[in-house]
Amino acid sequence: MGTDTFWDLIEHARTIDAPFHEALIILLAARGVDDVLAFHAHFDALDTAVDRWDVWAAGYLIGGGCSDDRFMDFKAGLIALGRAWYERAARRPDDLAEHPDVQQALAAGAEEAVFYEEMGFLASTAYGHLTGNEDGFYPALDHYRPQHSEVEDRPHDMGEDFDFDNAEEMRRRLPRLAALYLKENQR
Repeated sequence: MGTDTFWDLIEHARTIDAPFHEALIILLAARGVDDVLAFHAHFDALDTAVDRWDVWAAGYLIGGGCSDDRFMDFKAGLIALGRAWYERAARRPDDLAEHPDVQQALAAGAEEAVFYEEMGFLASTAYGHLTGNEDGFYPALDHYRPQHSEVEDRPHDMGEDFDFDNAEEMRRRLPRLAALYLKENQR
């Protein structure tokens, strides 16, 4: 499975009249075990690519805080947004201020925009549907990775660490998101 196929599956799942993660599980399970493992390998590479302090800060603002577990859900949610928004947020996390889900959640007073926990587990669920053994997913993935080079495991740099509780710093680094989520008198 190539990168384009990975993103095509995500876009196709959006067209199915079912919750997104359930649709993607169905699509993945229909493709077979190797594609499920390849999908997750791509997912991991994309997740690692946005494992950065500036992206985490965006999640912190949007979520009203963001623990390490919530950050995993946020990165999974970025992938679930699809290729265009994922790539845009990877370049400039502050652009998420323009995403319709962020705008709608903000208007509704919700803190769930972008966060998508189920996205991180759908490959293992699809694997379980195919094999009857969801617990076998991670050992199979460990066996799969070294044999397939289409997704490289590269070291990444999280960038410069900074204090998410410093409103002035957040306004400087993520001005549009900070304008949406921080109170004017917050310092």
